[in-house]
Amino acid sequence: MLAATVAACATRPGPPPPENHEVSVPSAAGIYKIGNPYQQDGIWYYPHEQPDYDETGVASWYGAEFHGQRTANGEIFDSNSLTAAHRTLPMPVNVRVTNLQNGRSLIVRVNDRGPFARGRIIDVSARAADLLGFKNQGTARVRVTYMGRALLPGGHEIEETPPEIASAVPAAPTAKVDMSALNVIPGATTTPPVQVGQLPEPPPASLTPPPRVEEPVTGQVTQVPVPTVTHLYVQAGAFSTRANAERLKTRLSAAGGLLISPITRNGQTLYRVRVGPFDDLSAADAALARVVKLGSNDAQIVVDQ
Repeated sequence: MLAATVAACATRPGPPPPENHEVSVPSAAGIYKIGNPYQQDGIWYYPHEQPDYDETGVASWYGAEFHGQRTANGEIFDSNSLTAAHRTLPMPVNVRVTNLQNGRSLIVRVNDRGPFARGRIIDVSARAADLLGFKNQGTARVRVTYMGRALLPGGHEIEETPPEIASAVPAAPTAKVDMSALNVIPGATTTPPVQVGQLPEPPPASLTPPPRVEEPVTGQVTQVPVPTVTHLYVQAGAFSTRANAERLKTRLSAAGGLLISPITRNGQTLYRVRVGPFDDLSAADAALARVVKLGSNDAQIVVDQ
């Protein structure tokens, strides 16, 4: 519909508008948007198509102050809808969020950017947090799995949004909650995390966009098996050679309690530099702050067994 609107405008008689002309975006229209690389609190993020996205970490939920505000793709945030904010996924897409502490699983619609304070992987609406069973606690250990592109408001199929429309959508507020790509729980059938901080180059754009999965946001909560026990760690880095891991461990030694934890994945051994385990989120947040203060901006809170 938006593409058709642009075409109609282009056929009007008269001289072309100046390069800095304004483009009108209908209220709550919403667009499909991958987005340009952006920097937040000294860390670069690179939005891109991620059809294989599957991570574990800590979720939080939006406060009431965001209700009624425009999201990063031009929709209007409704705290009673099943929506979420993510730092690098395209918008809108559907993801499945599973609470690893009670087994509740729910599909939500990602249509906003965030969270940006450290230590969280996704920010969900108040309604989603309620259905997932962590609204009163404020946070939960979760698994987030990409399901596919979502429909635009009004049930329209997604098409790539023209740049002039995408750039006209006002930026959404960026005072969400927390950040970090989190690690995998062995046995939970998840894939390795994607580094999102200070990447040297954005990944190449996919020539064939992933198809939309016919599993809409319905509000249906399912119960799935989850690991009996999980712990929190602060992960400062993961390396294919132990020597690099040892160098980082030495550089961050003032943080205290660092260890090197090897793991074999897809036939390759990775050496993870970590602090933990922690069972209390506030302790993990404090350890993360110590590591970041020593210059490790890519440090993350991860969930593991």
